[in-house]
Amino acid sequence: MNPIAGIFLIALGSIGAASFYVPFKKVKTWAWESYWIVQGFAAWIIAPWLLAYFAIPHGNLLNLLSEAPLKVKLLAMFFGALWGVGGLTFGLSIRYLGVALGQSIALGFCAAFGTLIPPIVKGGELFTTFAGLLTIVGVIICIVGISIIGYAGALKNKGLSEEERRQAIKEFALKKGLIIAVFAGIMSACFSFGLEAGKPIGDLALGAKYNTNPLFHDNPILIFILFGGFVTNLAYCLFLNIKNGTISDYVTGGGGIILNNILFTFLAGFLWFMQFQFFGMGKSKLPQSMIPFAWSILMALNIAFSNIWGILLNEWKGVNRRTLFVLWIGIAILILSTFIVSIKDKM
Repeated sequence: MNPIAGIFLIALGSIGAASFYVPFKKVKTWAWESYWIVQGFAAWIIAPWLLAYFAIPHGNLLNLLSEAPLKVKLLAMFFGALWGVGGLTFGLSIRYLGVALGQSIALGFCAAFGTLIPPIVKGGELFTTFAGLLTIVGVIICIVGISIIGYAGALKNKGLSEEERRQAIKEFALKKGLIIAVFAGIMSACFSFGLEAGKPIGDLALGAKYNTNPLFHDNPILIFILFGGFVTNLAYCLFLNIKNGTISDYVTGGGGIILNNILFTFLAGFLWFMQFQFFGMGKSKLPQSMIPFAWSILMALNIAFSNIWGILLNEWKGVNRRTLFVLWIGIAILILSTFIVSIKDKM
């Protein structure tokens, strides 16, 4: 067990997650629904199968998946479908609020629900043990940091003119974006439930028959969770393609534009997937007392890095020093929350 190495690996994944929306800025002519589902195909179909294939020794992935209990696979896909609704609206929250504020609100709720609900449902000793109470403290600190970042967003909104807001974020819509972000965060927490439901698949991968490296034991679970999410997103995006007359995006515009768009949407998809690849690797390095908090660590770091990207992309351009100071305080508190649970292992 090496908690610092575990947090570092999770942080690498967070950098990918916080960066995944950036390549979309290079996509030309395609509507949102078109580039969203193409990146989803890369992130939710190609990447999990590819990484799982190499993770399971001797090419035994199909044997492992066929041996896994059907109920477990269906439950993981079910939570994946629910998460897919969150992932879909998560993209909309970034569209209306920007990378920084959209991810902060959505991932904040995702962190709280995804960290606390699984141990409560399992009947774990969340409220009666020191490790459990420390987990709750860490989540509270995480939520405080999120609230401060949200306050910075409110200050930004108050201090800029409508024209300045739209220069930073073309489709800026605060009220609509906030409602979508809250809903996205709650539904996105279902990914954490899917990982918990799919744990027997990971345990099977770790067993003597398949002898998978613990760093990659989550990979076969991701196949089912992400397939469920892909189905949800595919249905909605095709609906929008038909409704908005954008179904032709995939075949028009010339070979150069299509190739450009596939390249950057696939890059976005693989960057997004890296958060869960490194999350599983990092979680395997954490001591038992920190594992319930691993989800919150991922979400908190995602928020911190997304706000750094927001600054680099000039989403905070024109705000005063006070607003930026509040933003950096919120980021610092979020990062602090990722380390709070490791206190137990040093006492």
